[in-house]
Amino acid sequence: MRLPHAAALLAFVATATPTHAQTTVIMGSVGSSSANSWATYVAVEKGLFAAAGITADIVHAQSNAGVIQQLAAGSINMSNNSGLVDPIRALEKGAPVAILRVEIQRPPYSLLAKSAIKTMKDIKGKLISVGGPKDITRIYVDQMLAAGGVKSGEFDMAYAGATSARFAALQSGAVDAAILTPPFNFAAQSAGFTNLGNVNDYVDMPFAGSAVNTKWAEANKATTQKIVAVYNQSIAWLYDPKNRSEAVQILNKVSKLKIEDAEKAYDFLIGGKFFEPTGKVSKTLVGKLVEALQSVGDLPKDFPVDRLFLAGVTQTSD
Repeated sequence: MRLPHAAALLAFVATATPTHAQTTVIMGSVGSSSANSWATYVAVEKGLFAAAGITADIVHAQSNAGVIQQLAAGSINMSNNSGLVDPIRALEKGAPVAILRVEIQRPPYSLLAKSAIKTMKDIKGKLISVGGPKDITRIYVDQMLAAGGVKSGEFDMAYAGATSARFAALQSGAVDAAILTPPFNFAAQSAGFTNLGNVNDYVDMPFAGSAVNTKWAEANKATTQKIVAVYNQSIAWLYDPKNRSEAVQILNKVSKLKIEDAEKAYDFLIGGKFFEPTGKVSKTLVGKLVEALQSVGDLPKDFPVDRLFLAGVTQTSD
């Protein structure tokens, strides 16, 4: 079955009128309200997909693993704004998927905790909400806390795929801490939760991007190239400071949080150059993610980075 249609969640009206026949591309994503998907929201709102002859049929799941399962099955054509570890694992197991583009080149997460928890060492014996048992957020939390002197196994974990769900669990008191992306991390801080640190200060590897079903991509190379170009346009638009106010409004439509939290998210992500602007996938950067997965036994030691890309489709750099 296809994932539930999410047009109502986006509720965006394209600002450009298509001048040629439209190709529908079914895109899967996790949740519908975090800044991870900002480039997609902009591409829809500003009519960039429509102008490229693409109708973006965006559907959502509650976990990244669920999105990639649908991608491997051919129920969706591509994933966007999703963690890269799941397509890597799926590809290693023989699934017809490949990485198309890195969208977020640094991990944008923060670890937020109840106000009584002041340091990373205070997290021992506590319950942390992450995306899943093999989610990229699990790797981030393990590496970040290890740097703070807390070993894996000295805390418990609860799983919720979308950052909005983890934020809700933290708000309700169901968990002691949660790993959150903007703007939810800033909303949590505003509500009095403790920021134990930003992941990018401890972890150097890419986070999210687009993956494609290779059978679909090989049959639709021109469309995949247009998709990369659309994201290049969208990210360039986000990086233009004159668009800050409108970008904040676009994010606020879907997050439903305070404007000031969306403004903090913009300044954090744009100022920190989190979005990858060129459309070219760095083999070195993705190689760090492969090494992390090899270190926990999720990939064989001889797994080649080049296997992750689709020749003639993925644009790569060293």
